[in-house]
Amino acid sequence: MPRRPFRVFFALLFALALAVTACGNDDDVINSERPQRIVSLSPMATEVLFAIGAGEQVVAVDEFSYFPPEAPVTGLSGWDPNVEAVLSYEPDLVVIANDANDLMAGLDAVGVSVLLSSAPFDFDSGYQSIEELGVAVGRTDEAAALVVDLQAQIDNALAAAPDVPVRVYHELDNTYFSVSSNSFIGAVYAAMGVVNIADEVDPDGYGYPQLTEEYIVEANPELIVITDLVGYTAEDVAARPGWGEVAAVRNGNIVMVNADVASRWGPRLPQFIEVVAEALQTVAEPS
Repeated sequence: MPRRPFRVFFALLFALALAVTACGNDDDVINSERPQRIVSLSPMATEVLFAIGAGEQVVAVDEFSYFPPEAPVTGLSGWDPNVEAVLSYEPDLVVIANDANDLMAGLDAVGVSVLLSSAPFDFDSGYQSIEELGVAVGRTDEAAALVVDLQAQIDNALAAAPDVPVRVYHELDNTYFSVSSNSFIGAVYAAMGVVNIADEVDPDGYGYPQLTEEYIVEANPELIVITDLVGYTAEDVAARPGWGEVAAVRNGNIVMVNADVASRWGPRLPQFIEVVAEALQTVAEPS
């Protein structure tokens, strides 16, 4: 899998942070440079923060940051944030996934640092986001170690996928929104060498095209992937009128995955790849 270099700006930030840390071994000095009251409004960032040892610095997370279990979940919203509510936790750093309600401007006005950690669009931008978080919270060494470990786990998980172009349909909901290779989840499928049936209907590169039943049935996916948040089961999908001759339905190759693991970049991503790779092996080598 090709690796693109990190952008020069963040590479320089990373090098600078390493140099600062190397200036001394006094833990008190290092800790004084770290933000001590972090509020995370990004479930993805929350998982990474705890994975790089910054959990002790996190004082509050949004309502959907319920992993790991020790994360201090609150009623804060990352989609509809309120500046006053965030400031009530007296943060010295706020990590966000998007700048809703002009949150960045509101926090900047009172001198609170903000890190915009957007969802990655491929593997390299995911690794980069971990490095950026590490720099921002004074955990550069831990972030670098996580990247190395995650790269190894992902490479091993990808290696388990069969070298066969299996046709895959990833269903986000019952209105047939899916993911093309222009999305993060789609990039994972692309790395596994599958034929993503959503690619043909995403000429503008939106990443999340809406398909039709007719198109899906005609595309004849060999593997259908749904998540545990859709509110229906593999049996419900198989029972849809007209879907009986779809290869995935006919051969029982409909797999349900954990929605959070599948959609969030972070330490649990290899679990999603392993589940899909195992399902692909079943399709490629039927018993």
